[in-house]
Amino acid sequence: MSVFRSRPALRWLVPSAAAVVIIGGGAAAGTIVASADSPLPARSAAQLLVDVQNAKVDGFSGTVVETADLGLPAIAGAVGNAAPSGDLTRLLGGSNTARVWYAGEGQARLALVGTDGETDMIRNGNDVWLWRSAEHSATHLSVPAGTPDKKAVPNNMPLTPQEAADQALAAITPTTKVDTTGAAKVAGRDAYELVLSPKDTTSLVGQVRLAIDAEKHIPLRVDVYAKNATNPAVRVAFQQISFTTPDAQEFKFNPPPNTKVTEASPKQLQQEHAKALQEQQQKKPALAASPTVIGKGWTSIVSLKLPASSAASGKKDDSAQMQAALNILPKVSGSWGSGHLLSGSLFSALITDDGRVFVGAVTPAALEAAATK
Repeated sequence: MSVFRSRPALRWLVPSAAAVVIIGGGAAAGTIVASADSPLPARSAAQLLVDVQNAKVDGFSGTVVETADLGLPAIAGAVGNAAPSGDLTRLLGGSNTARVWYAGEGQARLALVGTDGETDMIRNGNDVWLWRSAEHSATHLSVPAGTPDKKAVPNNMPLTPQEAADQALAAITPTTKVDTTGAAKVAGRDAYELVLSPKDTTSLVGQVRLAIDAEKHIPLRVDVYAKNATNPAVRVAFQQISFTTPDAQEFKFNPPPNTKVTEASPKQLQQEHAKALQEQQQKKPALAASPTVIGKGWTSIVSLKLPASSAASGKKDDSAQMQAALNILPKVSGSWGSGHLLSGSLFSALITDDGRVFVGAVTPAALEAAATK
């Protein structure tokens, strides 16, 4: 009996078979090799980057665990606790565990269980199912033949170690030092550890470490360390993995009894996704102008301007709640004015009393310098 039929689970995930890496000038110049006592043949950082770029697997299954400890004050914890349990976007703190099955293009599945329910997302050929246990509902659609797994369903959530690695590798520029620490052991498998480090000292990110499977060349673990930290602030890792192609039965879904089934087309699903995004945007504070980005790479800062008042829009309660939340944060001031500071291990946010907001993976001093300009 299929585990999927007896224990439906949560959220769509399609692990990439290979990372597409574009390396900026000089990024992979380092040639530090694996330690001499390693059981693995020596590989330079440049060789490991090529390995990841050319990696390809036909199928695998495993357990992915995501953990985060961003060192945020109680206000951030309260915001994070308001999010649904089991939502992979909840990386302010805590842990998420997912089961992953992948059998090549057209067959992929992820299962994540939260305390308030389960959701299943599965791609099996032309059939895509989304099931939400809390709502006792399932959505089914047929996608055109040849549609890539990742385009079958809109998705902008944090993903597997492979896709977390893709994001880190895509950020490689001449501002990044690329090395290797030698051998590692992840989920019982031998791996090389590739290390990406910002050269700019104003970045709060100390290192991003990618443990790359020595045989299959896909990332098994991604750790993000704050500067001078000995433990990762964010970890996305396989706790267990098998490169045996999963049985086809794992990708079959039968709606449980009393489930409301809705037939949809890819266009309808995209429209629903767009509507959900629009509703989400409407719940956010209105901005007086579009956000701008100051700087680039590891030390880029997002700057935006909040409206002078939300009273005219009838959102007095929201405004009061926002002010109450801000009052929990430390008060700071300088030549740029005064405001409140949210400081974590990996990022800082400065909210000025005149409605300006500066956010980045940089020190508070860097944010204050940006606010002065």
